Amino acid sequence: MKYEVVLPAAGSGSRMGAGMNKLFLQLNGTSILVHTLRVFEADDKCTGIWLAVKDAEREQIEQLIREAGIQKVKGLPTGGAERQHSVRSCLVQMEPTDLVMVHDAARPFILQDTIDRLAEVALEKGAAIAGVRVKDTMKIVREGIIEETVDRDMLWSIQTPQAFRYDVLKEASDVADKVGFLGTDEAMLVENIGYDVHIVESSYENVKMTTKEDLLFGEAILKSREQ
Repeated sequence: MKYEVVLPAAGSGSRMGAGMNKLFLQLNGTSILVHTLRVFEADDKCTGIWLAVKDAEREQIEQLIREAGIQKVKGLPTGGAERQHSVRSCLVQMEPTDLVMVHDAARPFILQDTIDRLAEVALEKGAAIAGVRVKDTMKIVREGIIEETVDRDMLWSIQTPQAFRYDVLKEASDVADKVGFLGTDEAMLVENIGYDVHIVESSYENVKMTTKEDLLFGEAILKSREQ
């Protein structure tokens, strides 16, 4: 069972407020992007890494890849305005494979065990995504007034990777492109063509580096793992 992974890396990272692509920011002296790349570089089941990038940042990303000794990168196509356009730019260049995983390039703390379980479920069922159960009380609020308290036992916070059989994700991407359907993640595209998407419980450490506070969490996670 082999897979290739797509890392959309063409975002603006505006919520980080760093004045640059947040993937270039460092955790413990290493860029967020390289931390993430090393996870898949070390996984024997991963046979290829694809990064959708901004043209203006391609040279800088290529340099990071070289300096880190990453060998599995197969292509750096130009990313699009939306996440799914960036993923599609990689899919159209990719040769058919067993599985495709799509992972946030700014989630450097995904565990190998989660990747393995996602691959197993996706190969059998067609589609599987990582997530964690919500811990807080959840309420529906309209115009500042609580309308309903939601049963949190049915709610999950969705992460990545999201794993799919190649044919399933390719079909979902083709259909979305043809009809102009825009989803918030790849699971939504797959749901749109009638496939069930299965959940694999992940770790709360699999946090996405989105705001400056997340960088503090990231440094703490690295320190904890080193110990």
